[in-house]
Amino acid sequence: MNIISRFQKRFSSTDTTPRNSLDSPDAVKGASRGSKGHVRPEGHESDEPIRILRLRILTMVLVVSLGGLVFGFDTGQISGFLEMDDFKSRFADQQTDEGPAFSNVRSGTIVGLLSIGTLLGALIAAPIADKFGRRISIVFWNIIFCVGVVVQIQTQRQWYAIAIGRWVAGLGVGGLSVLTPMYQSETAPRQIRGAMVSCYQLFITLGIFLAYCINFGTEKREDSSEWRIPMGIGFLFPVVMAIGIMFLRESPRWDYRHGRIDRARTTIAKSYGVSETHWEVQHEMQEIKAKLEAENVGGAHPWYEVFTGPRMAYRTLLGISLQALQQLTGANYFFYYGTQIFASTGIDNSFVTSMILGGINFGTTFLALYVVEHFGRRKSLMTGGLWMFVCFMIFASVGHFVLDKNTPQNTPTAGTVMIVFAALFIFGYAATWGPIIWCIVGEIFPGRYRAKAMGLSTASNWTFNFLLSFFTPFITAKIDYAFGYVFAVCNLLGVVVVYCFVCESQGRSLEETDTMYILHVKPWESSKWEPPAEGLVTADNLNLTSGARGIRKTEGQGDRLERVGGPSDAVNAEKANMSGAM
Repeated sequence: MNIISRFQKRFSSTDTTPRNSLDSPDAVKGASRGSKGHVRPEGHESDEPIRILRLRILTMVLVVSLGGLVFGFDTGQISGFLEMDDFKSRFADQQTDEGPAFSNVRSGTIVGLLSIGTLLGALIAAPIADKFGRRISIVFWNIIFCVGVVVQIQTQRQWYAIAIGRWVAGLGVGGLSVLTPMYQSETAPRQIRGAMVSCYQLFITLGIFLAYCINFGTEKREDSSEWRIPMGIGFLFPVVMAIGIMFLRESPRWDYRHGRIDRARTTIAKSYGVSETHWEVQHEMQEIKAKLEAENVGGAHPWYEVFTGPRMAYRTLLGISLQALQQLTGANYFFYYGTQIFASTGIDNSFVTSMILGGINFGTTFLALYVVEHFGRRKSLMTGGLWMFVCFMIFASVGHFVLDKNTPQNTPTAGTVMIVFAALFIFGYAATWGPIIWCIVGEIFPGRYRAKAMGLSTASNWTFNFLLSFFTPFITAKIDYAFGYVFAVCNLLGVVVVYCFVCESQGRSLEETDTMYILHVKPWESSKWEPPAEGLVTADNLNLTSGARGIRKTEGQGDRLERVGGPSDAVNAEKANMSGAM
């Protein structure tokens, strides 16, 4: 039995129900519960299986995840460019005994301006996606990226054209970094949502690996083709993605919110591989309908509700923190400056070393697709954080105290040890913090806030991406490899944050995850939490007024929710009184 067959067997069901069996909210009550509390109507049997892993889903994963490939390829190629002779002769600003070289300011500017663009792109991607749809927005941001590549590839000796082009390309990368996991989380069947969203990180690692390989293949050329060829290849991926996305269906949640109800139902049915009358389709349609009706109550809902909504300040700050900590793991320390780092350890061909690490990064991310759905988010992140902490402690200690930094050839063993633990670090990162953070950020926010909150969280990622990419040359010039101790401490901090604040969402619907945060389920007890029989309490069904303030849990009263300063029945009382919900 092949891998696809095993997954198909695991994610198959034989449940259906007549189309109108979930037309009323009461239909969900009295339903039997599957794993993690997922509901199905009683008294309905069917031999129609849920066929999740099919060509349609795999095609969607491949096309949409190209957004990660665009980002990864652009990230991986720049470290090689900074070491290419023709690139340095055209754009470097210093002359040394060994030839042209980049100052810290210029190299930091060229590398870092991509992140400035991504920050802005991530912030403005959400309102564009909400207005025009996920598909059209994805096409738009791919076009923006292509414009940035054209600006770079046409220049002759203007270093600022490279910097400006990377800034424009960064706008596209930032927009895609929000829309790719958003589209995947809104469209994917719940059983494989974590694995599908993790494919975004998988394609980032593939892009980095491909960039390293192509750089290795062209770096011996003696003209501008050594950097123009890899840059031109990077133009192809957004073109393929922009064309491919037009053959896919719009997010069913966006379609429903804009009155395209039949299209939403059809999309969900096609995602699960069942008919439109299947109980899973009807259940999901009812959830979307209930959320939309609740959103239309209470007037306008401004952007700042991502902080004032039910438990939203907690979740928004958590998303921002997790994305920042993903950058502070230190992965981009190797991805942006890996070629230069390994050259300084005395390695003959640092391009080969970077290519090997890129291969480990890509190959290990396949393991993450298994880890995220079988060991859960919390255990995986905490284990990965401790693993990376140990790796950076050894890497930094050997580099700072053992390596001969003036003549690294005198300490070859130290250089080898550093490369080994850099590889082990990449292994841990690619299996855990690389993909799983994108998965969690796509899950913790309710539908009404998801686009804006994900935009803010992703902007945090790009802010720290810029800070690290720009200041790394200055910091390493002062404290050399001791910089690794900073990353080690940040990895340990990440373990603490996950343990104390992140609820386990493995196998749960987005609505169940929302309920856990609203009801203040303790994160370290969240894996054992069972959804209340009375129904789910989500931010989308609380009938919130403008501003969404004042919803809180009343301690000591069976996890009852109340509106501060208002009547208790202002909070959808039927679903808010959760005796014994936790």
